[in-house]
Amino acid sequence: EEKMRRKEMEKMKQHWGIVGFVADSQYGIPRRCPCGGSIKHDVSPSLKFKHDFETQPGSRYFTCTKFKDDGLHFRQPWVFGVEQEIEKLVMKVEEQSKTIEEMRKQIQIQAEEIAKLRT
Repeated sequence: EEKMRRKEMEKMKQHWGIVGFVADSQYGIPRRCPCGGSIKHDVSPSLKFKHDFETQPGSRYFTCTKFKDDGLHFRQPWVFGVEQEIEKLVMKVEEQSKTIEEMRKQIQIQAEEIAKLRT
């Protein structure tokens, strides 16, 4: 009976670990589902709203190919994933811009030092 309880606890730990991993992984454009399944671009067969012209024929999703509505597989609205991915890219560009500016300053300082050494 103790072995049964231990196995059940291990299964529960694994289940909740996967649920947490799925929740944490839902940022940006997904590459793989935490279950190991690949991601497909899915479009719902019907309009979400009557005035929904942009997403004809319906809403777009990133969906695990093994998707079951059990909380262990990935399904995210396309708009959210793309928006988050753009935010990440903007942050990277800003970081690179700062790095480039710092490097320009260092080059300028080194150029001035070289000029002093030549004179």
